[in-house]
Amino acid sequence: MLRLLLVRLVQIPAIIIAMSLLVFIFLNASGDPAQLLMPTEATEQDIEEMRRALGLDRPLHVQYWNFLSNALQGDFGTSLRSRQPAMDTVLAALPATLELAFAAIIISTAVSIPLGIAAAVKRNSPIDTIATVVAVLGQSMPVFWLGILLILLFSVTLNWLPVSGRGSWQSLILPAVTLGWYMNALMTRLTRSAMVEVLNEPYIRTARAKGMPLRTIIFKHAFRNARIPILTIWGLQVGTMLTGTVVTETVFAWPGLGRASIHAVVGRDFPVVMASIALFTLIFVLINLIVDLAYYALDPRIRKV
Repeated sequence: MLRLLLVRLVQIPAIIIAMSLLVFIFLNASGDPAQLLMPTEATEQDIEEMRRALGLDRPLHVQYWNFLSNALQGDFGTSLRSRQPAMDTVLAALPATLELAFAAIIISTAVSIPLGIAAAVKRNSPIDTIATVVAVLGQSMPVFWLGILLILLFSVTLNWLPVSGRGSWQSLILPAVTLGWYMNALMTRLTRSAMVEVLNEPYIRTARAKGMPLRTIIFKHAFRNARIPILTIWGLQVGTMLTGTVVTETVFAWPGLGRASIHAVVGRDFPVVMASIALFTLIFVLINLIVDLAYYALDPRIRKV
């Protein structure tokens, strides 16, 4: 485990640097932020002076080296829009994203795993049909479309929940359900498949023949052996939840990091975009590291490899 931990910790800076380089190249190819910051009546000389003031007149490799040198010291530059430190702007929006993502994770996990287990135990039953419908709809419905449908039904028609914004706990329900819908569908399907495979194993049939209680067979024997693939997909989806809230936050005007990143991309606020990507990458890599370490705790076979 120690060797794995050391290897992953060494990889984290390299992954963040590689991702930042790719994003830096694509951002600079997207347009000139100096032109967006200047009024329409600005002359070419005014725009050129703005470029010099922002350091955009330097060669790309010099710009990136300056960014990287400062970023390694925790300085991601100053937002071109708010004139505040870029990382402060990103961290100010992070709590809203964490709140939304954790609520979506809790909802989808609490629904998908019990539903997948029940569908596997009672195959070809009504509950199995429900699980199949949930999986198909969840993986085929675009997030933005689902969010709009939920707004039309529960906010506009029934007037039960707020349309958008972040405030009371009621305002969290619709975006959390929307964000967690795909994860719920994927986890339901995967849990069912993993449990069906394990329930067909000879040792499960032996346990049934010995007259063991069904609850013991399902949770002590079957689920314990099916949880590794479930944990793998769960970890990947948690990373996606925390770093992929852009569409949901935009639909529900949720003031999180995803929405702030979109505004920064549209406004070519390069420092905020780079700080967001660095934070997103760090979160995703750390979650994968936690999942890898969890393998060692849950499966003794992996510890022997």
